[in-house]
Amino acid sequence: MFDPTYTEEQQALVDTARKFAAETIIPVAGEYDERAEHPQEVFEKAWALGLMNVEVPEAYGGLGLSTLEGCLISEQLAYGCAGIATSIMCNHLGCLPLMIAGTEAQKEKFLGWVTRELVFASYCCSEPEAGSDVAGMRTKLDKDGDGWRLNGQKRWITNGGYANFYTGFATIDPSLRHKGITGFVIERDRPGVSVGKKENKLGQRASNTVDVIFEDVHLTDEDLLGRPGQGFPIAMETFDKSRPMIAACAAGLIGRALDECVQYAKERKTFGVPIASHQAIQFMIAEMAMAYEVTKLLYSKAAWEVDHEVKRTSTSAIAKAMGADLAMKVTTDAVQVFGGYGYTKEYPVEKLMRDAKLLQIYEGTSQIQRMVIAKNILVRG
Repeated sequence: MFDPTYTEEQQALVDTARKFAAETIIPVAGEYDERAEHPQEVFEKAWALGLMNVEVPEAYGGLGLSTLEGCLISEQLAYGCAGIATSIMCNHLGCLPLMIAGTEAQKEKFLGWVTRELVFASYCCSEPEAGSDVAGMRTKLDKDGDGWRLNGQKRWITNGGYANFYTGFATIDPSLRHKGITGFVIERDRPGVSVGKKENKLGQRASNTVDVIFEDVHLTDEDLLGRPGQGFPIAMETFDKSRPMIAACAAGLIGRALDECVQYAKERKTFGVPIASHQAIQFMIAEMAMAYEVTKLLYSKAAWEVDHEVKRTSTSAIAKAMGADLAMKVTTDAVQVFGGYGYTKEYPVEKLMRDAKLLQIYEGTSQIQRMVIAKNILVRG
């Protein structure tokens, strides 16, 4: 049965990640956001401390932590900066297809790589004309003698400009829709692989987002994840296992916004009293606290289900959608609590609001999550 309490070891993980966020991320988050720069030094420290790739099994040099434990760490990192947290989380996302469907040789090569040294993995699924509609992708795998030729363009690829390898999906026949989707894993230096434009984003600007282009890239059967045409279930299982982490990121943003508002409301005075004395402000702060508790419970339950192999796609989707929507509302309200100051970069709440918006978009929009939730409910009913 789901139990929301933490063990001493899990609380120690939370404390370590919170300390890292406070001492290493928060002091530089605004600067990296302003410059839209990949914070390599931060990632080097996170990797050295063991805060990256935490769910990689011990057999490949990882910590072998649970999904819940990975989420607990992600919440604290997002408390510091959602963009930096996203890049760390997306290394896990890039490894998930290997953990789900990789051969032993693939796991030893690529999962062992991310634990031996600081390297980045990117997950290549979205395309210019196929984001939410995964089955509509046009990146193509064509049979070429004993191997394959990969051609296509992937868009919105986190860490893509710094990745050492990519896991991704292409189709062997677009007319087959989801039945033609095939997974693959390849190194960045494979001939024909290149990086396209870097996105100039509204928020999460410290997270590198680019196009990844494949032009006549030669693949062998050893580069495929699973058999041809079996990639769609791998992609969907990847999302089921990664979405609790997005909800955890939402909880981090909500918790940071709440703390910033509480501190400011006690200090800022209007009409001769701190604004914390005004019921209008109290109601917004109360709703922030409610949103935090709801989101934390949802991501914890979704992560628990992943760890206990409970096949309920809707729980991950509910956690992701609810967490993202609440993070957007809370951070918007945080700007309101700060008033005119909240609209400036003198305070961090405007960045929190910009960062929160992306949670409603990536790894399946909030609208797609509602479709997933409804489908699961109707099928069960």
